[in-house]
Amino acid sequence: MSIEIVLDAHATIGESATWAADEQALYWIDVKAPALYRFDPATGENRGWMLTGDVGGFALTRDGGVVVALRHGLHRLDLQSGELVRLTEPTFDPALFRYNEGACDAAGRFWIGVMFDPLNGKPPAQKGALHSFTLGGGLLAVDDCSDLHNGMAWSADGRTFYLSHSYPRQVFAYGYDSDTGSLSDRRLFATVEKEAGIPDGAAVDVEGGYWCALHGGGRVRRYHPDGTIDRDIELPVSQPTMCAFGGKGLTTLYVTSACDGLSEAQRMREPHAGALMRLDVGTSGIPRTCHVGDRPPVARKGVCHD
Repeated sequence: MSIEIVLDAHATIGESATWAADEQALYWIDVKAPALYRFDPATGENRGWMLTGDVGGFALTRDGGVVVALRHGLHRLDLQSGELVRLTEPTFDPALFRYNEGACDAAGRFWIGVMFDPLNGKPPAQKGALHSFTLGGGLLAVDDCSDLHNGMAWSADGRTFYLSHSYPRQVFAYGYDSDTGSLSDRRLFATVEKEAGIPDGAAVDVEGGYWCALHGGGRVRRYHPDGTIDRDIELPVSQPTMCAFGGKGLTTLYVTSACDGLSEAQRMREPHAGALMRLDVGTSGIPRTCHVGDRPPVARKGVCHD
C-alpha cells in the first residue's frame, strides 16, 4: 500500500486531524510546539497560527473562528488577526492536566478529553473528567474519568460514541443520545495488546469500521463493528496519533504523527516522525461535524473518583 508523506512537518506531537468539508481543507495541531494548522490539498499550503500553551483539541466556529482547548482554558482564536480570547477557565489544575482529544457530535457539542501531564516533577497519576462544551451552554465535566482520553468517534447513526482510555489500552463504546448528548451503557469495545501500542485518535468508515492510530505501535488498525480486528496497516513512523477521512468523497485517510520522546538514534531510523501522511484504505469515511454549536451540553455534571 502506498503511503504518501503530505507534510514532513517533524511535529513534536501532530494531532487532531479534522477535515472541513465546506473548505476542502484539513486542520490539525501540534500539541507541544503549540500551533493550529490548515492544510489545503489543492495548493499544498499549510498555514499556521501559533498558540500560547499546550493545545489538546479544537472546533471550528460558524463565523470563521476556532475554539482551541489550551492548557489554561478554552479560547476563541480569530483566524484573521490571530487574537486569542478566553472563553472558559479549565476545570482542572493546569499544573497537572491539559486537554487532550476533541471532537464535535452532529449537534455541535464539542467533547474534550484530558491528559495527566504535570509541568513539574512526577506526582502520582490522577484522573480527570471528560468535558462537553457549547457556545450557548459553556463547559461541563461529565463522569467518564481517565488519565488519558483518546479515540473519540461516532457511529453513522449517532447512537454509539467511541472513547479510548489509552494507558490501560481500552476502547469503550457508549450508548449516545444525540438529542441530549448523554452517555449510557458503557461497554468494552476492544483492548489493544501491549506490543501494538496504545489507542490514540480514531475515525469511523461507511461500513461501521473503527479506525484507530496505535501510538508506539507504528500502525493504524481497523476494527469490525463487533470489536474484532480486521487489519493493520504499517506506517513509516512509530507514533501515529490520529486518523481522519478527508478529500472528495472522504476516500483518503489522513494520519498525523509525533516525534516527541524519540532518541536521536530513533529519529535517524524514523526520518518522517512527526509527518502528516495520507493513504487510500479502500473505503470512505462518514461525514463528521467540525463546528461547535450553541446548544447546551449534557445537563449532568460528573465527579471523578480515583
